[in-house]
Amino acid sequence: MIEDMPEYIKRIRRMVSERLDLTRYVDDDEIREVIAAIVTEESRQQYLSLTEKREIMEGVFNSMRGLDVLQPLVDDPSITEIMINGPDHVFVEQAGRLYRKDVSFETNEKLENVILNIVSKVNRTVNEANPIVDARLLDGSRVNVVLPPIALDGPTVTIRKFPEDPMTVQKLIAYGSITPEVAELLERMVKAKYNIFISGGTGSGKTTFLNALSNFIPKDERVITIEDSAELQIKGVANLVRLETRNANMEGKGEVTIRDLIRSSLRMRPERIVVGEVRGAEALDMLQAMNTGHDGSLSTGHSNSTKDMLSRLETMVVSGNSIPIEAIRQQIASAIDIIIQLSRLRDKSRRTIEITELVGYEDGKIILNPLYRFVEEGEDKEGRIIGGLVRTENAMVHIEKFQNAGLSKEV
Repeated sequence: MIEDMPEYIKRIRRMVSERLDLTRYVDDDEIREVIAAIVTEESRQQYLSLTEKREIMEGVFNSMRGLDVLQPLVDDPSITEIMINGPDHVFVEQAGRLYRKDVSFETNEKLENVILNIVSKVNRTVNEANPIVDARLLDGSRVNVVLPPIALDGPTVTIRKFPEDPMTVQKLIAYGSITPEVAELLERMVKAKYNIFISGGTGSGKTTFLNALSNFIPKDERVITIEDSAELQIKGVANLVRLETRNANMEGKGEVTIRDLIRSSLRMRPERIVVGEVRGAEALDMLQAMNTGHDGSLSTGHSNSTKDMLSRLETMVVSGNSIPIEAIRQQIASAIDIIIQLSRLRDKSRRTIEITELVGYEDGKIILNPLYRFVEEGEDKEGRIIGGLVRTENAMVHIEKFQNAGLSKEV
């Protein structure tokens, strides 16, 4: 029985490093072989159970090539988010709730080594001069890093994990986010090329919902996705182009922004443009793309209500462009057909709380036509909210795209 497993793993790692020539490229299989050989030798000196051998071998490998003490958390499918506030404070989200984990890095330097391992694999850099970076793991999980001196208590890492299997509308129905009736409507809207904008607060499931909707895109279309760090999991589309932003290099050159990618995508003969999230002046380019024949575009934005999303879009466009507010509102009203508002409720569930049609622009205002609203009916014994989307009495105004696509106009 090993009493101090972390110390034992450190000793085995030192032995592996001494036996391997790490100045040359060493692949994962060679590292695993050397680890297994050393553990076998050590087990002759001290009895090791099969469980201990497995823990030691995985622990040594993860410390060299994986994410060290984070690797088991990344591999755990029940964990949806990992939050590291310095080397000694690691929290996770499971089933919508936060828990502190009894794991830690020994030093800031050890945590920084794991961070460098993550960002280097996706050609990103993070250092004192560039202390904030967005990256991703090889499985597509989103990573945000903030280093000292910006982060006062040590390196801060937030990992938003994504399931191996892409989110589907069937799963959204099972989770209670939408109803089968709404799912059928959204499928027709995507196929009929309505421009759809998904809005929601932090952790409300915007990217997850966008992934689900993207599976309704006809498989024979040319689709271009544009993201800060690639997260979308569009399956079955053969003519798919995935674009990702790039940070500036050490000299401040070579940056490629969302705005650059949207403009470039217009020269790629897209049938659909999917923008992971708009945060700034690129909102204007997205709106112009929607207004110039690129129907069926999908995107997301951060806000707490439909009206708030419209205000934020106005602010985004104004921030990088000198355009009158009336012209901006007209652009928004003519570009976006549908806004889907998501929210994370007090029971931590992620729900669709409103589906609204943008009807047009009149007297200085964008006219909204709510089609579905979430109605709460109470709570069950576990405190879970009971309720769902309910159809309003408002008829959908713009049904032309349904007609042009030869699809049912029922809403």
